Amino acid sequence: MLRTPTGGAGHGTATAEARPMSIGTVLIQLREEFPEVTISKIRFLEAEGLIEPQRTPSGYRKFAPRDVERLAQVLRMQRDHYLPLKVIREHLDALARGEQPVLPSPGAQRDLSDGVWEAGSGGPTAARIGRAELLAAAEVDEERLTEWESYGLIVPSPDGGYEAEMVTVAKLVADLGRFGLEPRHLRAMRASADREAGLVEQVVAPLRRHRNPQTRAHAEATANELAELSVRLHAALVQSALRTRLH
Repeated sequence: MLRTPTGGAGHGTATAEARPMSIGTVLIQLREEFPEVTISKIRFLEAEGLIEPQRTPSGYRKFAPRDVERLAQVLRMQRDHYLPLKVIREHLDALARGEQPVLPSPGAQRDLSDGVWEAGSGGPTAARIGRAELLAAAEVDEERLTEWESYGLIVPSPDGGYEAEMVTVAKLVADLGRFGLEPRHLRAMRASADREAGLVEQVVAPLRRHRNPQTRAHAEATANELAELSVRLHAALVQSALRTRLH
């Protein structure tokens, strides 16, 4: 459980429990339950709109106890339920409206193509689909799918199936094709994605090797978070480069 500073106060004055805290104090409190949390993590969750600490005139963050508890809720949902930040935000918003939303169990699986959670006995890995399902969902024919596979844009799993994300990949490749971009033009994007995945893997590798099961489970949420940041950075870099070239 989180511990907040305590101290006496007279009637009509703020107690120590209600005093705003610095980000360093918040970090100390959270690390008792979440040893891997960092200041960068807290700042990231703020940037994503999960918390809204007050700011002093000089720009320093000041966290109320309710902010710290909300942070703990977010971190628990990432650690215990492997939820993406969008789902966590929606869950907390529903709670604020007085609703009683139900979280998926820790052993659930999420189909990343449509956001549906399915019961499963394994870890938090994405659902898999067959080749016929991929063809139907992406609305492509066998010839085009085979071509995309030859360029490494669509990659089957060792068991012959496909990760659910491949539906999204296939649809995006098809959309880009309507602008004249062929699979051979997109190989650089695939190579870039592989490099970025390698960087994420390096960061979460120590977490996955940790003896604490909760820390190892936290590696999944950390990887998802890093992937979100990587996608945002890539989009920002592309937009910046385009503005430079087009103006």
